[in-house]
Amino acid sequence: MRQLISSGSPWEGPVGYSRAVRVGNLVEVAGTTAMDGDVVTGTDAYSQTRRVLAKIAEALGQAGAGLEHVVRTRIFVTDIGQWPEVGRAHGEVFGNIRPASSMLEVRALIDDRLLVEIEATAVIS
Repeated sequence: MRQLISSGSPWEGPVGYSRAVRVGNLVEVAGTTAMDGDVVTGTDAYSQTRRVLAKIAEALGQAGAGLEHVVRTRIFVTDIGQWPEVGRAHGEVFGNIRPASSMLEVRALIDDRLLVEIEATAVIS
């Protein structure tokens, strides 16, 4: 079984990706940002991270999973100096779940207003 989850983004088709893909009990959520159409939710790393995690939760729900199934997150930030804000938002969501996680600084994301992008892997038991 292969289930493709769409965010409705106009770029999914031309670029050839899905917001998330479920194969069996594994769900992979693609890099997710705080961008909704042309609107970026939040001008600071904390609020953008909260929006990203909400969008990841929505994608997981469409795949029949929840945040409690997340075993791995990959966090990309444009300024590693903002790690406390990103980490605080991540911890508020995953504090008891405690997935394996990495945080990496990248030179840029697809839009200069974006400060954080997160990927997630979930396993439905």
